[in-house]
Amino acid sequence: MRGFLGKGPKRVAGFDHFLVRAVSRQPQGDHDVFFRELSAAATKGKLWFGIAGIMATFPGKPRRAALHGLLALGVASGVTNLVFKTALPRTRPLPEHLPIFRFVHPQPISSSMPSGHSASAVAFAVGAGIVSPALGALLAPIAAGVAYSRVHTGAHWPSDVVFGSALGAGAALLTRRWWPPRPPEPMPRRTPADAPAISDGEGLGIAINVLGGSYSPETAELLKVIFPKAYIHEIAEGEDVAAEIQAVATRAGIVALGVWGGDGTVGTAAAAAVEHSLPLLVLPGGTLNHFARDLGTSSIDDAIDAVTKGHAASVDLGHVLVQRGLPETPETTELAMLNTASVGVYPNLVRRRERLQPAMGKPLASLVASLRTFGVNSPTTLLVDGVKHKLWILYMGRGRFYPSDHAPLRRPVLDDGVFDLRMITADEPFARARLLWAVVTGTVAASKVTHLTEATTITVEAIGQPLVLAVDGEPKPGVRSATFTVKPRELTVYSPLPVD
Repeated sequence: MRGFLGKGPKRVAGFDHFLVRAVSRQPQGDHDVFFRELSAAATKGKLWFGIAGIMATFPGKPRRAALHGLLALGVASGVTNLVFKTALPRTRPLPEHLPIFRFVHPQPISSSMPSGHSASAVAFAVGAGIVSPALGALLAPIAAGVAYSRVHTGAHWPSDVVFGSALGAGAALLTRRWWPPRPPEPMPRRTPADAPAISDGEGLGIAINVLGGSYSPETAELLKVIFPKAYIHEIAEGEDVAAEIQAVATRAGIVALGVWGGDGTVGTAAAAAVEHSLPLLVLPGGTLNHFARDLGTSSIDDAIDAVTKGHAASVDLGHVLVQRGLPETPETTELAMLNTASVGVYPNLVRRRERLQPAMGKPLASLVASLRTFGVNSPTTLLVDGVKHKLWILYMGRGRFYPSDHAPLRRPVLDDGVFDLRMITADEPFARARLLWAVVTGTVAASKVTHLTEATTITVEAIGQPLVLAVDGEPKPGVRSATFTVKPRELTVYSPLPVD
C-alpha cells in the first residue's frame, strides 16, 4: 500500500508530461493566438469581472448570479494563492516542453500548483450556475477554455489545472450556504366567496379619501360615470376617516363597501366591512396600494372587472390590540391589519428606498438605503413573545411574503392563516458588521442576525421608552404593547385573480 502511494506523484508527473507532449505536437495556427489572448484576458479576473458587469445590468437572477459568481471567485482565488501555492511548491513547465511560439511570455514565477486561473474560472461559472443553471451552462465552455489555455500556453501542468478547477468548484459550493435555496413561490390563488355582482353601482357605497395619492377633483366624477347608481362620499381633509367610512357602510341599501385610498384607508374600510358583513371593493387610489396589488386590483379596470362579475375571495385579516399611554391609565385601541406591521428602522429604510428608486432602480436603491439605515441608526430593545431582543427591524407580514429577506415584495396567497415574522437582531457579536456584509452580498435571509418564523399570535412589548409601531404604513407612537392575532378568512373582497 505504501509503495503504491509513493508512486502516486510520479504517475501524476508522468501523465502530465504525456499530455503536454500531446499539446506540443499540435500544429501552429490561429488557435494559439486565441488561447493566449483568452488566458491573458482571465488574468487577475478581468474576464470574469467584465462578464459579471454585463450580467449585473439585468435585474433578478442574472444580477444575483453575477454577485454569487464573484464571491465564489474571491474565495477560490484567496485559497489558491494564499494557501495552496505556498503549501505545494512546484516548478512550472520549461520552454523545452512546448514550442516557443506557444509558450507564455513572461512566465509566472509563483508555484505551478494549483492553477489560479482555473480555480477562478470554475468558481465563477459554478457560482453563477447555482443561481441560474442556464447562465452556468453558457459560462462553462468559457471556463473550460480558460482552464485549457493554461496548459496550451505552458503556464501549468494539466494536474495543476485539474486541482485548481476542483478548488474553484469547491469554493462555489461552499458559498452556496450563503444563498440557501429559496422556497418555491406558490402561484397566486384565492378561496372563492359569495358577493353580489354590481354593474351599475346599485347598492355600492364608495368612500373616497381626498388625501389619497392619486386623488383629483375629477375622481368622484369618474366613479359616478362608472357606477351611476352608487353612493359616493368624499372624506375631506381633517374629517375622521373611520367615522366617515362607518357612515357609508351603515347607509340604507348598501350591499357592498368600496374604498378609494391608500393602505391605511383600506385597512379602516376592511374593519368596517367585517363589522357590517359587507364585501369590500378596493379601488387603488393611494400612494401605496400593496393590498390592491396582492388582490390583483392594482388598476381601476381590474377592480371594475371583479365587481361587475361578482368575483370575490375570502382573505385573512390581522387583528391588533394596541396599548398606549401611561402604564397607570393605558389606552386600548383595536386595529385591522391587511399587510404589514413593523418596529424599528424598517419605515426609515422603506422611505429611503422609495426616494432613491426612481433614479437607481429597486435593487440598487434597496442596497444603498439599507447601508445608510443600518449604518447610522441604533437598535431597539423590546420583548417579542416574552423574549428580550435588541433589534434593528421587527417586520411582520399578514401572510407569507416572498422573497425571504429584508425587502419582501409579493404575497401570492392571502388566506394561509399565519404571520410572517422577520427579525434582524443586534444580539449577536459584531452584529452591525454581519448585517452590513449580508446586505452587500445579498445574503440577509441566511445571516445569523436574521430570524424568520411564522406564528398565528405575536406579542410585542416595550422596555423602557414606548415604541413607534407602524401598521399598514400608519405610525402609532407611544405604544407600550401590541398583540397580533390572525382572523382566518374574515374579510370578503372582490378579486379577479384565479381561485382555488
